[in-house]
Amino acid sequence: MEYTQQSNNRNNNELKRYTPIIVVVGIVFLLIVFWGRITKTIPAGHGGVLFRLFGGGVDTSRTYEEGFHFIAPWNTMYVYETRQQETSEEMSALSSNGLEIKIEFSTWYQPKWEDLGELHAQIGSQYLSRVVIPAMRSAARSVVGRYTPEQIYSTKRDAIQEEIFVETKKLLDEKYVQLNQVLIRSVTLPPTIKSAIESKLKQEQEALEYEFKLDKAAQEAERQRVEAEGKAKANSIVSASITDKILRDKGIEATLKLAESPNSKVVIIGGNDGMPIILGDVK
Repeated sequence: MEYTQQSNNRNNNELKRYTPIIVVVGIVFLLIVFWGRITKTIPAGHGGVLFRLFGGGVDTSRTYEEGFHFIAPWNTMYVYETRQQETSEEMSALSSNGLEIKIEFSTWYQPKWEDLGELHAQIGSQYLSRVVIPAMRSAARSVVGRYTPEQIYSTKRDAIQEEIFVETKKLLDEKYVQLNQVLIRSVTLPPTIKSAIESKLKQEQEALEYEFKLDKAAQEAERQRVEAEGKAKANSIVSASITDKILRDKGIEATLKLAESPNSKVVIIGGNDGMPIILGDVK
């Protein structure tokens, strides 16, 4: 009896000694088994949304940042890319006069960081196909329907692009998606309409070129008229300012200069107009 008691005490002591080791081993085993459930790494350019199984579902109050996170094994972390993304779309729409236009455009978008929880709760990870593309298509059809094929093809392309952006953004702002830009990549018209528009544009360019040439010729004619008037006015002023007295004074100045010349001259003073007459050198 005494031996049995001693044996039990020895077993209890050994159990107490190994209990911490057993606990540590058990914890390590559980960590290995459930490591993928209790940790989550959010990569660069992404955000996390936590679903609490026993805590009210989706946590809409917080978006989890990039990096390493511990979570309860019964919860789930959903990861969204929060960088700018691009989607391209090709669709047909009717112009204002009922002709079918094919338009291809690209959209730059990204989920709103602060509303990532709401986006997950109300729309989900398939938000591109559920809200972005339908909003793009709706806005594009609405805007294209306001313009003629000629305007879409040539003069109003930038305005159409801006209007599609404004209307798409208005729709996506309510769906927790940020729209950054809409770019029209190509516009395809029916061949006959395209040929007619190109022919019309060519004729307009030729008319503008002809008008430019006429304007240039008119400007040159005006320049020549103004120049001729200026010369005539200048000549008139000079003629009006020349008198007999001025001419005589000039003649006297010329005579004095001739007198200073080393060559001998025969100068006769006192003609009909009072001007000197130079006969030539005296050898």
